[in-house]
Amino acid sequence: MNLFVESAAMPATHSDPAPQRAASGTIYGVGLGPGAQDLLSVRADRLVRGTRHVAYFRKAGRAGRARRIVEGMLRADAVELAMEYPVTTEIALDDPRYNQVLSAFYTDCCTRLRNIAAGGENVVVLCEGDPFFYGSFMHLYARLRGVLPVSVVPGITGMSGAWTVSGTPITWGDDTLTVLVATLPEEALTRRIRDADALVVMKVGRNLPKLRRAVAAAGREHEAWLVECATMAEERVLRLTEADRASPYFSIVLIHGRGRRP
Repeated sequence: MNLFVESAAMPATHSDPAPQRAASGTIYGVGLGPGAQDLLSVRADRLVRGTRHVAYFRKAGRAGRARRIVEGMLRADAVELAMEYPVTTEIALDDPRYNQVLSAFYTDCCTRLRNIAAGGENVVVLCEGDPFFYGSFMHLYARLRGVLPVSVVPGITGMSGAWTVSGTPITWGDDTLTVLVATLPEEALTRRIRDADALVVMKVGRNLPKLRRAVAAAGREHEAWLVECATMAEERVLRLTEADRASPYFSIVLIHGRGRRP
């Protein structure tokens, strides 16, 4: 008699335990702040050091800024998932292919993260600055929320790091803070720079020449500061008029407010 076959064929009784499905792990979007490791929040530090699966975005062939920030913090058995952008500047932003390629990339990243979480494992996705402020994690969040647990840990933004190392408050009294991206058309930049009280311009990089022209056209070139790699080892703060080289990706232009003071 084949007991295994007979046992397998017997109907389940009420005492038979129901099959248990592993609880899904959580995807954490963890803000790392502007660059200095000791500017991580306590919660971010705990998750980065304690979670086994760690994912991060990077350009192909590069270590990735987020990964560099946490160097020496990951546990010895950490499993790293590098999500390499298929394009960065190779396709123009207004080319329909740009969104198509990146959409497929983010969808693939989500599939990889879901596969890890399906086994009950948590995943920390490392995010420069704050995950909800011009960060790639937002595209994962929009696809994953409602599908599995997703938690966001805020971080100090890059712009906060920039105006802090500039040594001058960014807003006073009733100043309105305007945040722009240097990818805007030059005319739009000029108009908005002219109208701003206090100003932060993100995504400078290769847009620096265009941005300098817009700031000059707005009549504010002597108020503007360029902050490169705020809080990082290669930090540099200088007047925009003194910029003497191409600006790295992690650069921010500031115009400090001059509002009401007691």
